[in-house]
Amino acid sequence: MSSIETWSFIFYSLEKTYKKTTSSALKGAIQLGIGYTVGNLTSKPDRDVLMQDFYVVESVFLPSEGSNLTPAHHYPDFRFKTYAPLAFRYFRDLFGIKPDDYLYSLVNEPLIELTNPGASGSLFYLTSDDEFIIKTVQHKEAKFLQRLLPGYYMNLNQNPRTLLPKFYGLYCIQSGGINIRLVVMNNVLPRSVKMHYKYDLKGSTYKRRASRKEREKSCPTYKDLDFQDMHEEGLHFDTETFNNIMKTLQRDCRVLESFKIMDYSLLLGVHVLDHREGGELGQAGGDGRRPVGQRVLYSTAMESIQGDGKAAEAVTTDDTMGGIPAKTHKDEKLLIYLGIIDILQSYRFIKKLEHSWKALVYDGDSVSVHRPGFYASRFLKFLSTRVFRKNQRESRVCLESSFPHVSPVISLFWLLKSLNLLKLLFPVLQHFDSPLQRGLALPSTL
Repeated sequence: MSSIETWSFIFYSLEKTYKKTTSSALKGAIQLGIGYTVGNLTSKPDRDVLMQDFYVVESVFLPSEGSNLTPAHHYPDFRFKTYAPLAFRYFRDLFGIKPDDYLYSLVNEPLIELTNPGASGSLFYLTSDDEFIIKTVQHKEAKFLQRLLPGYYMNLNQNPRTLLPKFYGLYCIQSGGINIRLVVMNNVLPRSVKMHYKYDLKGSTYKRRASRKEREKSCPTYKDLDFQDMHEEGLHFDTETFNNIMKTLQRDCRVLESFKIMDYSLLLGVHVLDHREGGELGQAGGDGRRPVGQRVLYSTAMESIQGDGKAAEAVTTDDTMGGIPAKTHKDEKLLIYLGIIDILQSYRFIKKLEHSWKALVYDGDSVSVHRPGFYASRFLKFLSTRVFRKNQRESRVCLESSFPHVSPVISLFWLLKSLNLLKLLFPVLQHFDSPLQRGLALPSTL
């Protein structure tokens, strides 16, 4: 065996595999298949999406020696399936993704393999321009997304600005009796911005700490209990931003609940501006190049929570990459990147069974698997009380400007509140017709 053959053998022995398929062969098949199907789709005229379009599956065979329709390649023969091609073309158009840009991102540049912090065993690939994530999904997840498409179409028409995943394509590679299903989505965390903290939040507490193995990574993904330990006071936003975030999350959770979806997470990236070292913000990604600038409409965190959802030509080219400004309770300046992930889990028989047996052993309300209505309520409560908070200083200034005649009393109010003494004094205050009661309209319980 020659030295070249030896090194090739070592490389393929060490390379990650998925369903007995090497990562390099999978990336090659993805790019060949998408290149053919998207290019072929451009010849079809634009028209309104019909109900039957959500259930169409197109298939093409790509032999290694090539054919009249497909190029030759050095991977095993494979068949490439495209699900609901016209529907997904509509979704891409809705987000301002031109066919040429989609092809260039996915086909013309090498795909970057990411590490997977979850327990699903899925592979993740990122396009070089930071725009798209390709994820392998299970058969049941792909089938669920197919069933979800008509409702997903309706929701995006009503509200393209959302923190829900933005799906741009669903594909399947068949080779040697193996099916590998893939979904193309928006990328939530840009590589060009260093994430000092990264969290996967569900609002539950059962086994919601990062494992020791995860913590040893250079950029670990922490969980709910880790967040409470590391950010005990939460992340602070101005009132308008806080309201926009929560309004978007509430709207998205209503949609997920209506589809009986649960076990989703909020992926949260935190960049600390005050800890900037040697140009961590807006510098090159892992391949040494900085992304040209976000091209996809409503794909950044800031775009997803702002505005009335009307289509507009918007390109994020500044160094923040669409991050949402925030602060710690110590006034450290932050940029926040977020999106809801893992929404392809429905509360069906297996999940009901999983919740039932966990509830027998543990506190049923603390486990992540739960009925969709309870899951959404717990998720929103955790985010609105433990994770995202209004800037108290801004709230105080607003109150003082509204009631200047009781400014000293309001100062006392905030002091007592910060010392957790207000609950003790409130029964006494109820017996007096004080400026504090008149100015603040204190509730019956605090």
